[in-house]
Amino acid sequence: MDGAPIDDGFPAERLFKQGYSYTYDDVIFLPHYIDFPTDSVQLSTKLTRNLNLSIPCVASPMDTVTESSMAVAMAALGGIGIVHSNNSPSDQAAIIRSAKSHRIPFVSDLIFKSPSDSIDSVWEFGSSPTCILVTESGTRKSKLLGVVTKSDWEALNDKQARVSDYMVKSTISAPSDYDLEQVAVFLAAKNLEFVPLVNEKDGQVVDVVSATDVDRIRGFPKLGMPSMGSDGKFMVGAAIGTRESDKERLEQLVKAGANVIVLDSSQGNSSYQIDMIKYVMKTYPELDVIGGNVVTMNQAHNLIQAGVGGLRVGMGSGSICTTQEVCAVGRGQATAVYKVSSIAERSGVPVIADGGISNSGHIVKALVLGASTVMMGSFLAGSNEAPGAYEYQGGHRVKKYRGMGSLEAMMKGSDARYLGDTAKLKIAQGVVGAVADKGSVLKFLPYNMQAVKQGFQDLGASSLQSAHELLRSSVLRLEVRSGAAQVEGGVHGLVSYEKKSF
Repeated sequence: MDGAPIDDGFPAERLFKQGYSYTYDDVIFLPHYIDFPTDSVQLSTKLTRNLNLSIPCVASPMDTVTESSMAVAMAALGGIGIVHSNNSPSDQAAIIRSAKSHRIPFVSDLIFKSPSDSIDSVWEFGSSPTCILVTESGTRKSKLLGVVTKSDWEALNDKQARVSDYMVKSTISAPSDYDLEQVAVFLAAKNLEFVPLVNEKDGQVVDVVSATDVDRIRGFPKLGMPSMGSDGKFMVGAAIGTRESDKERLEQLVKAGANVIVLDSSQGNSSYQIDMIKYVMKTYPELDVIGGNVVTMNQAHNLIQAGVGGLRVGMGSGSICTTQEVCAVGRGQATAVYKVSSIAERSGVPVIADGGISNSGHIVKALVLGASTVMMGSFLAGSNEAPGAYEYQGGHRVKKYRGMGSLEAMMKGSDARYLGDTAKLKIAQGVVGAVADKGSVLKFLPYNMQAVKQGFQDLGASSLQSAHELLRSSVLRLEVRSGAAQVEGGVHGLVSYEKKSF
């Protein structure tokens, strides 16, 4: 037997030709040879032909996942957030501008009052940890005049007094383009507990940062370089549809500074999307556009021919998506990612694996099967940065998470992504649910990226490019897992346990 070739497992090409629709849990990679440490694994990648990211993570354009706070946090970590379009064009553009005005990876819930206003209740301070801001008009879009701290208001004898009677006139602010360390130095030098960050061009308040905020952010794990655009600001993406009115939305988003546009459709292989791709490329030739969603090689081929800069892969694989159940179309996500990536690679078009991500192992599988990035919805929902307020269900702290195909989301306009905005009868392709509190993405995403690095090390791949080459050359092998093997591969046989990933 010495010298005889060892044939173990299946190459991806053979496995995915068997006529089965596999998802991530159905398949498992066989380990390869390790000759490098975990920390030498590089996760830098491409989002599109022209845009690079430090980590392969994209926040999904869902109205319970990505608005300003998520976009800022993702860019700070080296990924990117795609702001949803289930709102008015002006509201979506405002979210883009807000995210791009930040240099520090969080967005405070700012409360504004005018000098003639009064503060009737402590609840008016909301979740603001520091103060209420006083501006000329009582909105963000006017000059900062002063601040009211909760302790100052609580010490008042006359709670009905006008704000101007007791506010602390603010003459100290810092430029909004200060990064975290610059703000830290500023606070220490001025011996301040907090400082408003003001845009020097228009005088608008962008955020308020406290010394406590600085310490908290410094305590989070560090990742790669932040995602910065050519304008020197955080990179932020935006979703649009394929209706004629989306051309006007697109114009506002470009003016707001969107770095990439995602055509948000559950089935992207359509004349509507191809026409919109061509329109975006002709009107804004410097702007990358991501097409999708697709799950087949033919779908991908059509959008590649139209000129997309990236492809979004997945149909019915999201935890809140019922497309496969309702419409009987879609594909297992592992098969979809492999098939689309195999044709996209020939044209140098990066693939975004969208949906089905529940753990770091799923991220490893998506990336090794050919994706350049993973788009996450439920994985990020429930975090501090996701839109919405926390509530309690059965003793658990949760946030609402809904599919863009749910009736609730469709009533706000998301049915356009299912080409159903003109239909008299609305058919849901998603549900409304809740996701457990996950804390800050600034904490749990770095830990998950470290787990991904360990997965790559076990596979003998020191980078995404190396993993793709090992897969295409049949060096990496896979097998299908039986139901019993899937159970065995998880926690089993215990009366009780507590699962902590980090």
